[in-house]
Amino acid sequence: MKHREHGVEELCAAGEEVYGRALREGRIPADDAADVPCLTDFGLLHPALDDIGLLEPVTPTAALHRLLRASAARVAEERRREDRLVERFGPLLRMDVPQTPGTGTEPAMLRLLSGTEQINRAITDAMVDATEESLTIQPHAGLTGRRGAVARDTAFGRDQALLDRGGRIRTLYQHTLRHVPEVYGPLEHFRRGDTEARSLDEVPDRLIVIDRKVAFLPADDDGTLALEVRHPALIKYFVTTFERLWRLATPMFPEAVRPPSVNGVTPRQRAIAALLVEGHTDAVIADRLGMNVRTARLHIAKLAAALGSDSRAQLGYLIARSGILDQEP
Repeated sequence: MKHREHGVEELCAAGEEVYGRALREGRIPADDAADVPCLTDFGLLHPALDDIGLLEPVTPTAALHRLLRASAARVAEERRREDRLVERFGPLLRMDVPQTPGTGTEPAMLRLLSGTEQINRAITDAMVDATEESLTIQPHAGLTGRRGAVARDTAFGRDQALLDRGGRIRTLYQHTLRHVPEVYGPLEHFRRGDTEARSLDEVPDRLIVIDRKVAFLPADDDGTLALEVRHPALIKYFVTTFERLWRLATPMFPEAVRPPSVNGVTPRQRAIAALLVEGHTDAVIADRLGMNVRTARLHIAKLAAALGSDSRAQLGYLIARSGILDQEP
């Protein structure tokens, strides 16, 4: 059984049972606590001096006092940090600065965020106050590489906290991500919360809308700039766009539905055919549908073989004549 990470204040049932038995018996075999490493991590159990194969419990009173001291130390450090911030900003606050929209205590309607750290901090701050829902559009590009892994790790805790408060999370992905581990891993961890995911052939750029009050979207191509939006009209537009895409999308989590085929033509082939007729290059088609160029070319070759095409120009003509773009799933 895989042990779920948690804080000592959320001591799991298995850990509590093993710790209670150790208190009653005085010591237990180390193997008995193998599935609950939290007990040794939190200092509730420690190896016996005369036999490292046995674990002895720290008394609840001693453990509680130690943990409270550590908590008090963290609180004290935060207070010292607050004092340093007040001291640093004191001279700036005393300056006679003309007030313009967005410089007061109310959040600005539009704010440009620079750098991954500032962007993540702004999203986390917005999620702390969230109680209702997070809507996300996540294209393929945002999930790959080291930056994608860091983003997932950062998002997991704040997303789970929203679910624990009774909120829900809905996410739109591309069809090409329906079986990607980087997508299903986090979704599987959220099974105890109200989480849904659906997919489409194409999705817009990344978007996060929190409680229908604040939204975050990219402000450049490499993800180092983001726009924080709090204007009600823009938020309404983003939510309306999301809801319309959501109704068109195919469920993928928690209950997956296979994207329907029409007369043997898969949704992916139909999407590629539509882009081919529009005259797009292989690279553009791959980017639009969230796949690599080699995969896109493989699908194009299969489509050409199915329609009996010998050239790119003929393929477009045969697609139009075949009527596959007129078939609605």
